[in-house]
This record gives sequence, structure tokens and C-alpha cells, in this order.
Amino acid sequence: MATIVFEESLEIPDGIRTLADFRRWTYCEDFPENGRIDYVKGRIEIDMAPEAMYSHGRPKVELVVVIGQLVKQLSAGDIFTDRMRISSVPGEVSAEPDLVFISNDSIESGRVKLIPKAAGEEEDFIEIEGSPDLIVEVVSDSSVAKDTKRLPKAYFDAGVPEFWLIDARRQTLLFRIHRRGKTGYVPQRPDRQGYQRSAVLNQRFRLDRHRDSRGHWQYDLLHAE
Repeated sequence: MATIVFEESLEIPDGIRTLADFRRWTYCEDFPENGRIDYVKGRIEIDMAPEAMYSHGRPKVELVVVIGQLVKQLSAGDIFTDRMRISSVPGEVSAEPDLVFISNDSIESGRVKLIPKAAGEEEDFIEIEGSPDLIVEVVSDSSVAKDTKRLPKAYFDAGVPEFWLIDARRQTLLFRIHRRGKTGYVPQRPDRQGYQRSAVLNQRFRLDRHRDSRGHWQYDLLHAE
């Protein structure tokens, strides 16, 4: 098999046929630093599109700030964003979600394992292996089917208890918390105030938005017990 060149700037080495092959590639120094490159159920999915500022970047930052403060206050674990890779053999997935939360219990029980950058570098980790407690994806124009169909299936098979999906590209804002059902994720029904319950964080959440003084979308992640 010949080397695959994508947009003349990214080369996929010959011989990557399995999740294990892909993960070995991600550990290499020449693995691309730009773009998002995921392995999902036998597919290598490449997204080199720039991040939309107000429909992707801003809502993601709001979640990182609010959930980060909440997790810190509760001393519940760690959250990561962007270039933190999660991998699961049962899920056949290696991806870089928009936000990942792993609890102290998951680490202590061995449900997730932190993979070090190199042997002997136990304080420098580059990958989460196993089943994180919570994963969030923010939909982009270039990744609609992946974010709404292929990744949720992979995360479910990986055993991830909770999956959040945000789509802020249209006039109607979509914010949906999903919990595990028998065969897939089940969206949680909002209460009368529009809040949805997160069993993982033991809080109810609502994502609102409004125009700022320049006419751009601003986001507010509200939460209550």
C-alpha cells in the first residue's frame, strides 16, 4: 500500500490497518501537530478545517471554564480539551474530543489508564486509555456525521457513561446530554426550566446564549444541584 498524502501537507504512513497501528503512529514524533486525526471503527478521519470561532470555539471555552471550576471545587478528577487523545479497544476508537472528564474513581479503579509519553516519564502523559466518565463533542460543518453518528457509537462501545453534544451552527442552539441505554445513548429530557441532568457530575445543566455588544454569540453554561 502506498503512502497516503492528504492536501499535500499530511502523510499517512503505509501499513496502518488496525487501531494498534494507528496508536503507534500517534506516539511518533512525526505525527502531525495540526488538525484533528481520529481513528473510528476502522476509518482514519482527518479534519484540517479551522475551528469556527463563535459556533465552536466559544461554546467549548465556556464548558471548559464552568465544568473545570466545578470539577476543581469538588476535587472530582480532571478535565482535558483539544489535543488530549482517548483510545479504547472495545470502542475501536482513538480520538481527540472537544472535552474529556475522567474521575478519580476511574483512575484508581483502573477503568482508565494514563499512557506516558515515554518509558520512565510517569508525569508526562499523552493518552487516556479506557472509558472516560464524560465526553463532549461540538459539531462542526466538516464533522457532522462523525460527531452525531460515528463517534457516539464508538464512545458507547467504549463504555463511556455520558456523552454531551452541542451544535451551535444554526439559529436554534442544540445542547443535549446523553446517558447510556441498552443499545446506545439516550438523550435526557429537559425539565421545566430547560435543565438536563448529568449523573456523572451530579448536577443539572442548561446552555444559554445571547448576542454580545458586537453581535456575536456569547454562551452561558448554567448548573444547579
